[in-house]
Amino acid sequence: MRILTIHAKSFSYDVVEPAVEEPEDLKCCGKKSFENVLVVFTTVESGDDEETVRDTVVELKNLLTQVKPLEVLIYPYAHLSTDLAPPSRALELLIKLHEEASRSLDVPVYKAPFGWYKSFKLECYGHPLSELSRSITRRGVVQRRVIEKKYFIMTPSGELYSPSEFDYSNYPELKILVDKEVYGREMEGGENRVNDYCRKFGFEWESMSDHGHMRYNPPATLMMDAVSRYSWQVARSLGIPVFRVMGTNMFSLKSRPVYEHAVLFGDRLYEVEVDNERHVLRYAACHQQFAMLKDWIISYKELPLGVFEVADSYRLEQRGELTLCFRLRKFYMPDLHILTKDIDEAIEAALRVQEKIFEEAAKVGRKYIALYNVTEDFLRDYRDKLVEFIKRENTPVLVAVIPSGIYYWVINVEYHIIDNLGRPREIATWQIDIGNGRRFNIVYVDEKGEKKHPVIIHTAIIGSIERYIYMVLDTAAQMEKQGRVPYIPTWLAPVQVRVIPVSREFLDHALKVYEEINQSNIRVDIDDRDLSLGKKIREAAMNWIPYIVVIGQREVETGTINVKIRVNNEQRVMKVEELVELVKREVKDYPQVELTMPPRLSTRPVF
Repeated sequence: MRILTIHAKSFSYDVVEPAVEEPEDLKCCGKKSFENVLVVFTTVESGDDEETVRDTVVELKNLLTQVKPLEVLIYPYAHLSTDLAPPSRALELLIKLHEEASRSLDVPVYKAPFGWYKSFKLECYGHPLSELSRSITRRGVVQRRVIEKKYFIMTPSGELYSPSEFDYSNYPELKILVDKEVYGREMEGGENRVNDYCRKFGFEWESMSDHGHMRYNPPATLMMDAVSRYSWQVARSLGIPVFRVMGTNMFSLKSRPVYEHAVLFGDRLYEVEVDNERHVLRYAACHQQFAMLKDWIISYKELPLGVFEVADSYRLEQRGELTLCFRLRKFYMPDLHILTKDIDEAIEAALRVQEKIFEEAAKVGRKYIALYNVTEDFLRDYRDKLVEFIKRENTPVLVAVIPSGIYYWVINVEYHIIDNLGRPREIATWQIDIGNGRRFNIVYVDEKGEKKHPVIIHTAIIGSIERYIYMVLDTAAQMEKQGRVPYIPTWLAPVQVRVIPVSREFLDHALKVYEEINQSNIRVDIDDRDLSLGKKIREAAMNWIPYIVVIGQREVETGTINVKIRVNNEQRVMKVEELVELVKREVKDYPQVELTMPPRLSTRPVF
């Protein structure tokens, strides 16, 4: 049985329509709105029984002594697990849970009807115990550890302020991050233009899969490939030896280090049962890289060294939180782990990583707002180093201090943008890990010939592949919001140049121009369809083609091309070689990726 408990200031629901063939009679449940209520979102799993129910009630009783709601609502919610009990069994155990909780708890207990789609409104208090999750099985209770954090604002000069006392007048974006992380305030919603842009380029949900899994049409595939190659290029640019590896995405929970790491990660795990053995799908490249590194023979002379993989990663995010290109259940993480001799060397390497993160955000035209999660002992023993990191941020940051010895890291930095809807969105990250070297038995031999466990930096310098693309598209959304023509960088554009003949009469010459551009490894296509010139140009503009080349009588006679440049809305007449040189300069430091579609538009279906 999986439960997600939310201490709500107010909660209400309405029944919409049946979700199963034989839903529970609505007469069972009368009350639909609540104040100061503990909402228990409950999923009944296969294998649950009366013992599971009793253990769940014990958990709720313990929780009530801490949060003290006026009432409890058991809310059937099938989205916390993929291993569901049959509807009849689920209803039977939910009724028993309601009865047992009503007898054991000191506040009124209600139950929402089972087997119905319901809409609900919720206002959460936002205190440290207001949102908790549990997984209760016959083997006992495995729960996500509740961590009480102390929040501060730290300035580049090292001064600490309470979030409630800090003056945010010059830091409105930091205030948005603080409101969400410290006070749990929900950001206003709205239509996210990035969703429209995603669909424009062929990023879509796969309807025949578990929700949260995407498919990538040819333009999106090219963008994914380009960013994937670029992430490897960025990793190698750090100036340390980096090794690229590949591996599996499934690891057995019988393995102690895998299990311990999974428990620390929490309850967003994909679990798979094979041959009566439970496995977890990886949520980053950690498992595979660490399993591989434990078998390497490493000397202190070779440190620091990095290991890199673009890892297919899986996180069982809540269905209602899923967002195209940002919050997914399957995504691609360009994960870099840097092995260092000790924490001092790790800090020096992390400074290099931090600088690279700044550099990559600036290339997209963005600047991050940072959340520094640090342990109490790191703040005490390395405060001067923490101040050095924040000084390089050149702006105040939010610092969350947690008790020592809980996680494997001592500092974990999240870099957020504020998107076009005014919401914080985490993109890049780095952390210093002092625990997994020992947990996975990764060793290096030091100067004295003794075996030591390395300190490991985890980083996704540009974020996940999809989140980097989200940031690029969100930057375009910000342009549109400011009244500018939105665009994406030429190196990332699925088609960089489109050649359009004014009419079929000029197609042969247009093909020659296409061939000349194509020989320079530029992604160029040709619109050879029997459509009007205006429609072809409009479609190219709608697809955000950076350079639109029009070929007509004047271009044939003068040996020139007429080029519309999207980034500055400029129309220019130039030679083909001038355009080639212009594009080459623009994409010089980025990977060259081949066109993922036939070059003639007449041969393409509608995606």
